[in-house]
Amino acid sequence: MTALDSSTGGLTGGPVGGPADSSATGPAGSAPARGLWRSLALRAGAVVALVAIWQAVAMARIWPPVFVPEPLAVWEQFLRTTTDGVSGYTLQEHLLTSLRRILLGCLYGVAGGVLLGLLIGMVPTLRALLGPLVTFVRTLPPLAYLSLLVIWFGIDEEPKIWLLLLAALPPVAVATADAVRSVHEDYLNAARSLGARRHELPLRVVLPSALPEIITGVRVAVGVAYTTVVAAETVNGVPGIGGMVRDAQRYNQTDVVVLGILVIGVSGLLIDFLLQTIDRRLVPWRGRT
Repeated sequence: MTALDSSTGGLTGGPVGGPADSSATGPAGSAPARGLWRSLALRAGAVVALVAIWQAVAMARIWPPVFVPEPLAVWEQFLRTTTDGVSGYTLQEHLLTSLRRILLGCLYGVAGGVLLGLLIGMVPTLRALLGPLVTFVRTLPPLAYLSLLVIWFGIDEEPKIWLLLLAALPPVAVATADAVRSVHEDYLNAARSLGARRHELPLRVVLPSALPEIITGVRVAVGVAYTTVVAAETVNGVPGIGGMVRDAQRYNQTDVVVLGILVIGVSGLLIDFLLQTIDRRLVPWRGRT
C-alpha cells in the first residue's frame, strides 16, 4: 500500500507506517554502550600500564626491595593479611573500622555543615558572626588540632570522630551557604504566591534548589575526611588502616605500607563512585538546560 504525497498529489514510494530507517536509530542506540566499554577499557589499560611500570622498576633493582616491593609481593601480602591478619586484625577488620570512623565523622559533619550553611546563607546577622569562624576552621589543616583533641577526649574513638567531623563540616557549610545565597528570588516569590509560609521556604524551596552544590560539598568533605583518617589513626588507631600502616612502617614492612595505600585509594574511588551515583539519582537535572 502506498501513501499520497500531499504536496504533489502523487504517491510516495514507501509503505504507510513502515519501519523507520535503521541507520537512524541503530548507531545511536549503541553509542552509550560503546562509550561505557571504551571508558572501562581505558581505565583498565591505565591500571595495567601502571602495574607494568611498577614491576619494571622493581625488577631493575634501582632501589632495594625494602624500598620498592614487587607487585607480586604486595599481592601475597594482601592474601596473607586477609586470612592471617596483621597487627592483630585482618585487613577487612582494619578497613571496616576506618570506614566506620569516616561514616560517623562525615554524618555529623555533613549534618552540622548543612544546618550551619543554611543559617549563614539565609540570616545576614549569622553570616556576619559565623562566616569568619567557618573560614578560619576551613583554612586550618585538621591535624593542627589533633593534639588538642587528644588532650580533651583521650586516645580512644572520640578524638578521631571529632577530627573527622571538623574536617568534613567546613566544606559542606561553605558550599551550602553559597548555594543558598544563589537561589533565585523568583523561586521564593513563586512559592509565596502559591501559599507557602515563611518557615516552609527553607525545606520546600531553598534546600532543593541548593541540593546540587550541597552534594558537591559532601563529595569534597568525604575526600578531606578520608585523607585525614589515616593520620588520625596514628594515635591508638589499631584496628584501622592508618594504624596498620604505622605499625608496618616501624618494622620496615614496605609491602604492607603499599598495600595500605592501595586499599585506601581503591576504597576511596568506590566511595566517590557511590556518591556520584547518589548525585545522579537525587539531582537528575544537573548539567541540563
